Amino acid sequence: MNSDSESLQHYFLSWLLTDSGNPRDFKRIERKDTHGAENLLQVTTALASSYREAETKLQTFQLGEIPTVQERFQAVLKRRLQCQTESQPPLFPWETQITDYPEYLDEPAVVLVPTWGWAVQQSNLDLPILLPDSIFRQLLDKCQALITSSSLLGPKLIQAVENFFPNEFQTLNNLAGVVLTGATRSKKLKLPPLAGDYADLQLRQQMLLSLLAAKQLLESLTLYVSSTEPLTRQWLTSLGVLNLRVEYQLQGQVGKLWVQGDLPSKGSIKIQGNGSQIKAESSTPGCLSVELGGVQLNQTYTLTIELKEIDQQPLSFAIIPTS
Repeated sequence: MNSDSESLQHYFLSWLLTDSGNPRDFKRIERKDTHGAENLLQVTTALASSYREAETKLQTFQLGEIPTVQERFQAVLKRRLQCQTESQPPLFPWETQITDYPEYLDEPAVVLVPTWGWAVQQSNLDLPILLPDSIFRQLLDKCQALITSSSLLGPKLIQAVENFFPNEFQTLNNLAGVVLTGATRSKKLKLPPLAGDYADLQLRQQMLLSLLAAKQLLESLTLYVSSTEPLTRQWLTSLGVLNLRVEYQLQGQVGKLWVQGDLPSKGSIKIQGNGSQIKAESSTPGCLSVELGGVQLNQTYTLTIELKEIDQQPLSFAIIPTS
């Protein structure tokens, strides 16, 4: 029995080493002793279990070795690149040597101001020197907010520019009188020729120039229209000229406003006032017209023009029907 067991064990080990997976090979073994076969089965089961456990551990070790090597390689490569960068820093394309740059600039060399389509109208004003775009835009915003006010023109001029010159109310008041008086006597106040830019002017010259610009803007944005004569107005934009025609048609004691706009781009026209409003829109450049009924004399109505291709903010006019 012992010789049979040893023979079987020797055969089974040979089968394991040759990785033969054919169970029919066991049929060639002569089973002469049942008790020896049972012992052999136990031994076989134990050997197979040990083999599978060893094989699993070997595979786990081999598969885990690859990430370990990769992490080690990446760490070494990162450290070498870091050392090389610190010892020989790379240069920008425009550099020939290492240059130290400040963390921030006290004043930017170039200030980029976004283009505002309505501000092109400044070139149509009668001014000896143009205002900076940022100041003109603020001035135009302020004038649009003042066109529906019931205040006289003098106070409106001061309110339009007072934020640019704080604590200078008395000087502004005196210069506003000069602007109004000069315009009354000569129909048009002209400043003497000025050299340089707005920033080169003296403070009083800046005040006078701003007041003159405010006056022209308020006059351009206020449309007095009578029943006997239509009114036309032009406004230059970055896309072309906006042409307006306003008519007041009186029927007995009640009238109506008719506005036609030739728009340089797609947009809309709206009239509102006295509790009513009317609006027209177009998806292409060209003419639009609106008509508002129930209009009363000397009442202020607001005309709003939108050209969204140049600016999200609309341009507003005041329409005042007169007899």
